[in-house]
Amino acid sequence: MQKLKVGVIGTGNISSAYLNNSTKFDSMEIVACADLDVDRAKAKAEEFGIRGCSVEELLADPEIGMVINLTIPQAHAAVCLQALEAGKHVYVEKPFTVTREEAQAVLELATRKGLLVGSAPDTFLGGGIQTCVKLIEDGWIGTPVGATAFMMSGGHESWHPAPEFYYQKGGGPMFDMGPYYLTAMVAMLGPISRVTGMARVSFPERTITSKPKFGQKVQVEVPTHVAGIIEFASGPIGTILQSFDVKGGSKLPCIEVYGSAGTLLVPDPNTFGGPIQFKRAGSQEWSDIPLVYPNTDNVRGLGAADLAKAAISGRKARPSGELAYHVLEAMHGFYDAAEQGAHYTMKSSCEKPAPFTLGLQPNSLD
Repeated sequence: MQKLKVGVIGTGNISSAYLNNSTKFDSMEIVACADLDVDRAKAKAEEFGIRGCSVEELLADPEIGMVINLTIPQAHAAVCLQALEAGKHVYVEKPFTVTREEAQAVLELATRKGLLVGSAPDTFLGGGIQTCVKLIEDGWIGTPVGATAFMMSGGHESWHPAPEFYYQKGGGPMFDMGPYYLTAMVAMLGPISRVTGMARVSFPERTITSKPKFGQKVQVEVPTHVAGIIEFASGPIGTILQSFDVKGGSKLPCIEVYGSAGTLLVPDPNTFGGPIQFKRAGSQEWSDIPLVYPNTDNVRGLGAADLAKAAISGRKARPSGELAYHVLEAMHGFYDAAEQGAHYTMKSSCEKPAPFTLGLQPNSLD
């Protein structure tokens, strides 16, 4: 099969996962990486046997048909626009962009150029969430009535080598982890019609306890504890809580989906596999559900491969820009609702991403 040649822009913490996994897919081949720090790009390139270069050189390379944008959130829109102007499809890490206006500009330029744009997270394409999608569509829980989603942590300053951007615009628990939870919920229950919520900054200053920046102070610019309510267009009502302020840990589940015939315990949406549990209405026991789809290990980059396959074949991409924008709007909607003390009615919608067919081999897309 024809492979789309791909360049990576941004060689920070997450880039190794993409570079490691890219060789598993038959739709793309990463041939180069670039960074504002060209020496860092060249060091990463040497590690993986590809070419390291400047951003300008990568964008000028006619061989490269798609860019994977792994820059920090504040740079997502600018790099996406540069890549699209250079005539390349774009797959960007989450969040899609920082603002709704930036995202709209990216989508409009992609449409004008006849190019595809997509965004992480791609964990909803893993065997765990895909199996949950099938269970719901096959009627295991009956009519869906509600869902809950919890991400409770104490923040990233205790482990990340450069955690500052998690507390700047485009960061915080909702923009960092919310895309995993909201994308999984949209994949299972469909698009969102309106949201409301409350948000706060519990600790205006953070102290980094990880190396190499141990002891440095971080000023917090974004809410770090966000509670939201979601109305899905298909009827169910969801609750979401995303926090960097839970210092004592939590035992809450990642995601549960409730229906007229049972409850589905959904795996961590920041992973690709299981476990999945189901409890039928009237039963006293939870049952373990085997995964019926592959891609259960850490296959970060699966979404980029799906976008590349879509670019080659002409089919729709599953991690589409429209899906990413819908999730981004919902996240901003929680903030708007918190500030205004009102519901936020969504202006966008999206299609539920097409589920995979049964019988796929590992690392396959169709």
